[in-house]
Amino acid sequence: MKKKLTHRQQQFLSQFLDIYREMEHSVHYVAVAERLGIGKVTTYEMLRLLEEKGLVRAEYQTNPDQHGPGRSVVHFFPTQEANNLVNVLAGNPADLENWQVVKEQILQQLREGKAGGYEDLLSNLLLRIPERRSLLIFVTELITAVILMLTTIQDAPEIHALLKRLQQIGLPQKIGLSVMSGIAMLVSVMEHANRRYSSILLSHFSRYEDAIAQLDEESRQKLGEFTREVVHILSS
Repeated sequence: MKKKLTHRQQQFLSQFLDIYREMEHSVHYVAVAERLGIGKVTTYEMLRLLEEKGLVRAEYQTNPDQHGPGRSVVHFFPTQEANNLVNVLAGNPADLENWQVVKEQILQQLREGKAGGYEDLLSNLLLRIPERRSLLIFVTELITAVILMLTTIQDAPEIHALLKRLQQIGLPQKIGLSVMSGIAMLVSVMEHANRRYSSILLSHFSRYEDAIAQLDEESRQKLGEFTREVVHILSS
């Protein structure tokens, strides 16, 4: 089951988890609606959607205050997958610490590689990209690989323009991280591009776009800052 969520769905799931943890038992959808200040129908539909994605489970309970046979009511509770997903999206301290280490290693290798080139770094990044690690590390390494690919064909006028634009990525009113998908496609058709490397990059961009959609705004800001720093090192 695909777990891609919109920002609104991510926010709702996180708030629902907070309510569940506070109450320590499954929650009626009306109670969720009242806590969040949104409509009952909207709340019920959202919980059912999350149930379809395997992030929420429903259970039916009878009203203990009602005597005799009565109509059961539906309550909802989060699955373990919901907890795992919210932790990934939020970026728990361990994930952020690991990302910081990976980021600093990449930047250091870029600074040291200016004299001898970046072939080894690019090759290693492409080998690591298929590994199942945190979304933040995956996106970081893929962005680095795309920019390094650009530097291998930087004599083309179009590449100089792209690198200049990437120095503003993530800034207000400027281009966003999603532009990397288009850049990878452009690189793949350029005459001097390494076809094997380009093919590897393109094969991972569906996952890249999903990851960008799932990361929170703070994580995207970190990635924007990282991208600008990479471009600055390679352009100086």
